[in-house]
Amino acid sequence: MVDNLAGTTETAVIVPVPAADAVVGPYRQALDHSAVWGVPAHVTVLYPFLAPERITAAVVDELGEVLARTGSFECVFSRVAWFGQDVVWLAPEPAGPFRTLTERVWRRFPECPPYGGAHPEVVPHLTIGSTRRAGPAALERAAAEVAAMLPIAAGIDRVRLIAGSSSPGSWRTVAGFAV
Repeated sequence: MVDNLAGTTETAVIVPVPAADAVVGPYRQALDHSAVWGVPAHVTVLYPFLAPERITAAVVDELGEVLARTGSFECVFSRVAWFGQDVVWLAPEPAGPFRTLTERVWRRFPECPPYGGAHPEVVPHLTIGSTRRAGPAALERAAAEVAAMLPIAAGIDRVRLIAGSSSPGSWRTVAGFAV
């Protein structure tokens, strides 16, 4: 097991989107449980990933090899969208490179289907908030306010393996990878 995983209960592979923090950061802190855990604004590549005790130096190396074949890319978040009435999020354009990252990592680690296999289609997104942490009115207000501040242009050149638990501030970067 990699050293800095003590006390963690799960892992994820994400694309951090620092360019979005200035716009969505305050909303995420109030409306997104993962922000409270310490997870930055991001598009998920694969969650849940391997159990922390399975993260070895060899796994980190393999993940790096898979991700290195992708290459950096540019995207724009210009649209607010919803999953039902429960989750408000930003849609990246193009979404294809994010799907490619997920497909490549999942192909290499087939025991880790995206979102545990709960959703038939993977929709790349950057979560603003959900009813897990806020009411519908707060989410609708955030959606309108964030929409007024779009678009957000982002250069995507990094992926992170992160680990943590449901405790506030517990998530941290285990490894970073250039794409």
